[in-house]
Amino acid sequence: MDHQAQIAIGIFLVIYALIISEKIHRTIVAMIGGLLVVAFGIVDQETAIHHIDFNTLGLLIGMMIIVSITAETGLFKFVAVWAAKKAKGNPVRILVALSLITAFGSAFLDNVTTILLMVPVTFSITRQLQVSPIPFLISQIISSNVGGTATLIGDPPNIMIGSAVKELTFAAFINNLTPIVILIMASYVPLFVLIFRKKIQTTPELTQSIMSMDSSRLITDRKLLTKSLSVLGLTIIGFFLHQSLHLESATVALAGAFLLLLLTGEHAMENALTKVEWTTIFFFVGLFVLVSGLVETKVISELAVKAVELTNGDPLATSMLILWMSAIASAFLDNIPFVATMIPLIQEMGNMGVTNLEPLWWSLALGACLGGNGTLIGASANLIAAGLSGKEGHPIKFVAYMKIGFPLMLLSVLMASVYIYLRYLM
Repeated sequence: MDHQAQIAIGIFLVIYALIISEKIHRTIVAMIGGLLVVAFGIVDQETAIHHIDFNTLGLLIGMMIIVSITAETGLFKFVAVWAAKKAKGNPVRILVALSLITAFGSAFLDNVTTILLMVPVTFSITRQLQVSPIPFLISQIISSNVGGTATLIGDPPNIMIGSAVKELTFAAFINNLTPIVILIMASYVPLFVLIFRKKIQTTPELTQSIMSMDSSRLITDRKLLTKSLSVLGLTIIGFFLHQSLHLESATVALAGAFLLLLLTGEHAMENALTKVEWTTIFFFVGLFVLVSGLVETKVISELAVKAVELTNGDPLATSMLILWMSAIASAFLDNIPFVATMIPLIQEMGNMGVTNLEPLWWSLALGACLGGNGTLIGASANLIAAGLSGKEGHPIKFVAYMKIGFPLMLLSVLMASVYIYLRYLM
């Protein structure tokens, strides 16, 4: 291992440790890490820019703009209150309904955005019922990570994998991951009821207060709602057709975003652009450059050699190694930097004679997305929900969450292991 490779590893480990510690904002840390990789001459600026995945960034920005404009219509508040009324104001049924809405929303909006929309609504409903919001929030965190696993745009790891592997289309993600996601959610819902039902009891009078809420008043702009849903529908159709149209998913998302901005007028543009999570975008930029140092110094290829030697290139052993390693690592580390490191490693395995990479990609997606449920720091959606809950005076404790999240995560990964074996390797 040469001197440059040692420096690249050193920078990567220090930056990773700082990201985990959360002492400094992860975006600042990641950008500094990327800049250090360039400053030490490990990669030059042109090579660093080449390693930035603009397809991932464009997809994220496009969807953030569409969702931010749609949120202004009051649609998401309406859906939550409508679901609460359909549940007859029963807290247990509401918990189930909000969990399912969160899972579905996370598949098509992305889990971070869905959590940002659902948490304020959850607090509004739990205040009416005078019950603790924490059981609702924990079930929504877990549901968001499971639901986000189902599609290309549902969870940042999937966006990164789909962008790196052109054959894995929007339809391919749905076809390969949605079946197991449905099975996992079907197993989780009764477990949510079993775990939380005694903690969210309320009175008949408070239940009636939910039933008296007028959900129709929550839709504040029906014209904008029509435009937003039309564009969102066209964008999702575009995702299904993007490969046959020879368009990247980022092009589809950005086309939808700017079509909606065209329909809503200039006044909406500045507001929509301020709602884009630029801290997340720059976090990705720094991360891509940071990992480029490991790629260019051949550190990733050497790790791939070790992994293939460990499993002898056996598809089953390699798939299970990636699935469980991804899940356990993603429970304790943010899954985004982990996946950024794993993608070139799997690509390198393909260069070394592992012919069937498909089960490896699905193993990585399932492990990284489902593993994020293990602890509060496992995924961005978890941290956002915990932060919003803490601001409202209801902190979610790390150990209290882990007692619920980690066993459920292990159950889902076990189910995913069986699924990977039966579908791809039997």
